[in-house]
Amino acid sequence: MAAQPRELPPRPQPGPTHLPTARPLTPSEFNTALVHLYRGEIARANTWRTRLDGTTNWAVLTTGATLSFAFSSPGNTHVMILLNSLLIGFFLYIEARRYRYYDLWRARVRLMETEFFADLLVANEADDDATHWRELLAADLLQPQFTITMWEAMGRRLRRNYSWIFTVLVLSWIVKVAIHPTRTTEIATILDRAAIGPFPGSLVIAVGIIFNGLLISLALATSGPFSRFRSNEEVRSREETRQSMGSTERNWWE
Repeated sequence: MAAQPRELPPRPQPGPTHLPTARPLTPSEFNTALVHLYRGEIARANTWRTRLDGTTNWAVLTTGATLSFAFSSPGNTHVMILLNSLLIGFFLYIEARRYRYYDLWRARVRLMETEFFADLLVANEADDDATHWRELLAADLLQPQFTITMWEAMGRRLRRNYSWIFTVLVLSWIVKVAIHPTRTTEIATILDRAAIGPFPGSLVIAVGIIFNGLLISLALATSGPFSRFRSNEEVRSREETRQSMGSTERNWWE
């Protein structure tokens, strides 16, 4: 006769788990953890800074190759310079997006420099507890937010690097249509050479003026009295650092 299977006792249901309370850090442990965080944020910022240099190198190389092709023969079209201007604008957009990430890590580094390391050298007794730097840093670690808008990033990179590239492209285009295939100073001839297929030269020049005018407006609108940061953009003061870290959430393009 087969043996009856033995009934197993019911498995006890697990009760509510109680996580152990975190032990407060000693001053030595806090300093060690913050120093490691500081080194990690510097490494992140350096990585994104290298990526910024990459897009700038792309823009310089493509501009050099385009100008070499355009001026190598009188028969080569000037349209390559115009297309390269659009490509440089795309590079500017990519670099501005990367710059926002770079500025995110750099803002954290600057906050630790102005609040923690500066107080190690000169103690600041008049500290505002309502906006304590550790709360700002913790909030940014829990919910990272960009410290500058996309427009500000594009304007900053345009003023620093890309304004020179666009200036070279504009001057090169003017020289190209003025000297190839033969040198001329007549406006009618220049307008005829500036034409692209069915589009007359006047329309091409008008679009170029509008395009470069928008770039100039972007550079001016994100600097000087229109900027949120009144001092040097690249190295913010203590107040500006707190302002950027404590800013509320903004839309992607705002």
